[in-house]
Amino acid sequence: MSHQTGITASDHLQSFLANSKSGSVRSIKISIAEEKLVLAHSDPPRGTWEDDWDPLVVPQLEEKQPCFIMYRLDSANEMGYQWIFISYSPDFSPVRQKMLFAATRATMKREFGGGQITDELFGTAVDDVNLDGYRKHLTAKSAPPPLTMAEEELQLINKTEVAKTSILGNKTANHLQVKNDGASAKHQTLTGLAFPVSRAAQDEIHRLMDRAITYVQLSIDQKNETIELSSTDTVDAKGLRSRIPTDAPRYHIFLYKHNHEGDYMESIGEFDSLVLISTSSFFLTVFIYSMPGYKCPIKERMLYSSCKNPFLASLEDGMKMQIARKLEIDDPAEVTEDFIYAEVHPAKNIVKTQFARPKGPAGRGPKRMTKK
Repeated sequence: MSHQTGITASDHLQSFLANSKSGSVRSIKISIAEEKLVLAHSDPPRGTWEDDWDPLVVPQLEEKQPCFIMYRLDSANEMGYQWIFISYSPDFSPVRQKMLFAATRATMKREFGGGQITDELFGTAVDDVNLDGYRKHLTAKSAPPPLTMAEEELQLINKTEVAKTSILGNKTANHLQVKNDGASAKHQTLTGLAFPVSRAAQDEIHRLMDRAITYVQLSIDQKNETIELSSTDTVDAKGLRSRIPTDAPRYHIFLYKHNHEGDYMESIGEFDSLVLISTSSFFLTVFIYSMPGYKCPIKERMLYSSCKNPFLASLEDGMKMQIARKLEIDDPAEVTEDFIYAEVHPAKNIVKTQFARPKGPAGRGPKRMTKK
């Protein structure tokens, strides 16, 4: 960038920078004048570097004028005192000035000597480059890099995959596979967390299967690692949406009674084997997993996601419940009567007939043959 502007430090600035590294100077303000980097202001130390920061740095900042500030710390390395290179470029300063200072940053660092610059701070407002702004800068530097949702989930899985040599009830999610020689072992991939279902939740699920109620809501107790009953009710498809929370994940089991093509239906069988009946021992049951997106912590999202399949297996295999449809939603507004009906009875694909080429005009006679 320095080759694009041709701006270099003035002789006076070069001499001052060389003499300032002995410890007699705390801050140096550098500006650009007549296509040169020039000394604008300097201050000697008055106290510690933290005590001197705001009194010496902030008064040198102008509202619409970029500048460079070299600020000396009290710490030192083998090359001498350590310095912080501050680049201040206000948002409302002229564009040409901002471009000149941006293109001259590398030149300024080279003129001063990069070995003694321990950190760089850039700001467009006073709050960015005062002492609080520098402390926030240090905090951001030490913080781990931001992760994508997939990376967060992978990180949580890696933390969850802890070797366990015994299984306590149905709470285990990981198994330690020991080789025959007993000399080494490896982890099995985490496929799900099989938390036990509380007795109260089991009783209400059986009541739903007996058609005493039509709705059961369940939640996960993270402390005790169990699936607990949240609420029960007798609702229809229109009232289901109001039962789904918007700030926490839940499992929902809903007994869906409705009319389809003129016949009343209650069934708990798979959709492929669904039969139209007036009254029978079959029920149509819909399982809904609601997760209100990023409103929930990543740990809670991963916990409900990991427990879903084992919980469904306990319903289908343990309680012999056959579920007609399994849905996942992130917004209760999606759950309408039409939505559930469309999921249970998806529209059939209608085979379109091919375009029929119209016949030619009648009575036009045989085609004429042309000879070469």
